[in-house]
Amino acid sequence: MDVVSVRYIVDDVEQAIAFYRDHLGFDVDLHPAPGFARLHKDRLRLLLNAPGAGGAGRAGGGDDGPRPGGWNRFQLTVEDLDGLVATLRAAGVTFRSDVVSGMGGRQALVADPAGNVVELFEPHQD
Repeated sequence: MDVVSVRYIVDDVEQAIAFYRDHLGFDVDLHPAPGFARLHKDRLRLLLNAPGAGGAGRAGGGDDGPRPGGWNRFQLTVEDLDGLVATLRAAGVTFRSDVVSGMGGRQALVADPAGNVVELFEPHQD
């Protein structure tokens, strides 16, 4: 599998671009309209849609439509979780959790400006 795509619904595409680019190191591939952008980091493609913009941002039959937030997330592996957490906190980024440890490593959950969650994960060093 070459590239994995994740789509997040965001309230403000410009604000989301700045968050992912400036805080998490994503590059912008495409931003053809105010309601859509495509970013990437390594082999992860992140598709950002505003509600009501384009096909993915519109409601399907019988539901109330896509909206940001929730607990689904993608994981970014990092080498220095404590350093990144300190940098993000200093920049005013919102966290949905403190740093927690588990069997495979340590993680912290950050929220993008629309409330979508990103897991920052530092694996245990063997």
